[in-house]
Amino acid sequence: MTTTGLKTNNILSYLDELYPNPKCELDYNKDYELLIAIVLSAQTTDKRVNKVTKILFNKYKTLDELNNANIADISNIIKEIGTYNKKSIFIKEIVKKLVDDDNYIVPNDRKYIESLPGVGRKTANVFLSNIYDVPTIAVDTHVSRVSKRLSLAKDTDTVDIIEQKLMKKIPKDRWSKTHHQLVLFGRYKCKAVKPECNNCKLNDLCKYKKNSSI
Repeated sequence: MTTTGLKTNNILSYLDELYPNPKCELDYNKDYELLIAIVLSAQTTDKRVNKVTKILFNKYKTLDELNNANIADISNIIKEIGTYNKKSIFIKEIVKKLVDDDNYIVPNDRKYIESLPGVGRKTANVFLSNIYDVPTIAVDTHVSRVSKRLSLAKDTDTVDIIEQKLMKKIPKDRWSKTHHQLVLFGRYKCKAVKPECNNCKLNDLCKYKKNSSI
């Protein structure tokens, strides 16, 4: 096994130790609810999203009800999260397109999903992985940060390049699992500010640790 392969295996083994059964931390009961929750999660926390979607989806229980909802009311419900006015528009436009296209179940179709307002590749990856068990690696800020610190990617790499590199280094049958593990690792341990380096088993691989006085 190459040095790179051994390093990746060490990382994956440690992630398995920390998070043996990782899962998405967004709350949802229906496929479109997850899609909307992922869109809302941009630039805010899952905890905050779960707080507002609980209210939103309890008040508007179906796609049709949400389609007929007043956008001002949606904005008021989700106002605790960042860029809520823009996200309110995204919600209305996504729901309208699903209803107009008679798609009361969001299809297993990446091209269609990415055509929806406010939905990019990362959102589509998270959705397809969780709803349709499609092997994907979604690169958010946590995955990007951890990948760069552990030299799985370069500091200058874009999210698309990071995704491609991770897909080459990680076995396909565990792409989705590893994505969730990297998110949790970045969210709770390898944090942007004050990462918990002192009790991390990957210190010998970590550029942040090597360049800091922690």
